[in-house]
Amino acid sequence: MQFKRLLQYKNITHCYTLKENLNFRGVSPIKQESIKSICNELNLDSSKFIMAEQDHTKNIAIINNGNESLEDIDGLITNQKGFVLASKSADCTSLLMYDPEKNAIASVHSGWRGTAKKIAVETVNKMKETYGSKPENIICCICPSIRKCHFEVDEDVKELFENTFKYEGIIEKGRSDGEKQKYNIDTTKINKQMLKDCGLKEENIVDCGLCTVCNNDKFHSYRADKPNYGLNVGIIALK
Repeated sequence: MQFKRLLQYKNITHCYTLKENLNFRGVSPIKQESIKSICNELNLDSSKFIMAEQDHTKNIAIINNGNESLEDIDGLITNQKGFVLASKSADCTSLLMYDPEKNAIASVHSGWRGTAKKIAVETVNKMKETYGSKPENIICCICPSIRKCHFEVDEDVKELFENTFKYEGIIEKGRSDGEKQKYNIDTTKINKQMLKDCGLKEENIVDCGLCTVCNNDKFHSYRADKPNYGLNVGIIALK
């Protein structure tokens, strides 16, 4: 799938992959075939496909030559043509960013831990520091992810978000399983508000509105498919 907002820019290409015949998990042959397949589809060089290790950090790597260490990294930025920046997910949020003024891009893995660590803000700040990007020029597209309807957590995670964010309407009391009270958290709303707080224009924050659990027929989902779950990727590249 692609975002109409990004399709208007002819010097970039992007997509968020569908479940059918594509799986970017592990080191299996199907992962390598998936990389080749999506790159061929978008006319990209698969040898320049860059995907971080993703350890639920807030760390960002600047891609200049493709030889950068990707350990302990969850976000990628570049202003170099040809590199395919990819963030893998199976319910976590992938964020695709583009600054048309500085011609810089980012692909970010923002799971619930990364969201709590404010990796979206870290990415915007890194683009400001590295490329001179102005937040008001950055476009951020929010890919399919688990939404509030299915993101159910226990008290400890609820308290983490309560203590970190003071936004209204992000936590909702959910079901009780007899011993534990469950809560539903709206990480999409949190990411949107963080991005607005750091200077992005509301009209430049584009949410696809799709839940990976509700749309498990189209997208890999950890919660719906475990233990044999697959991984989607959000990719963006400068032509």
